[in-house]
Amino acid sequence: MTTFDAGRMFAFDLETTGTDPHECRIVTSALVRIDGGPPQTEELLADPGVEIPEGAARVHGITTEYAREHGRPHDEVLADTIAAIRRAWSDGLTLVAYNAAYDLTVLRSRQPDFTVDGLVFDPLVIDRARDTHRKGKRTLGNVCEHYRVRLDNAHEATADALAAARLAWVMSKKVWPDLAEMDGDELMEYQAVSHFESQSSLRDWLVGQGRDVSDFRIGGWPIDEPER
Repeated sequence: MTTFDAGRMFAFDLETTGTDPHECRIVTSALVRIDGGPPQTEELLADPGVEIPEGAARVHGITTEYAREHGRPHDEVLADTIAAIRRAWSDGLTLVAYNAAYDLTVLRSRQPDFTVDGLVFDPLVIDRARDTHRKGKRTLGNVCEHYRVRLDNAHEATADALAAARLAWVMSKKVWPDLAEMDGDELMEYQAVSHFESQSSLRDWLVGQGRDVSDFRIGGWPIDEPER
């Protein structure tokens, strides 16, 4: 596996019908290829085949009626998304996704033969690992503000994917250049371990606050496999 090259990225973001990646469906899929020229962007709109809850529609602005009228069949969008990601990995690009475990778990849940076959860079995991004690939320908007990265329209899939790519560039070029020196396998392991440690730390903090953690589950990265 090659090292991370911020000049060769495939940024990816989903907007979905809900917050549980094991259950939700795709509403929009943004695919942004950055490979030696201006970003090549494509955004796919799906008819998820189920009602889009009002809460989700308020976040991304797409209603059930709009998706039914203008969207393509869900499984077509899913297949095209996975095919584009696989092509990017085959071409040696790094997949960049903010909170990658969510988006990639959605793909795995809907297409069980989907596997991670290339390098993934997750700005959320990196931010938590490298700036552990910073207070405040870690939403894409908050993190973009912290690193002075442009986010044009939060919760619009293409804008979110482009912002994730900008974060990855700043993190690896300006803030922590050692990330670009890691072997790809080392970078993947670093992120997986960091994700686990971050989730474990959160659980311990909740315990210290007297909170009930009986339902707290530490998920996997870059894909969270469901419990059997």
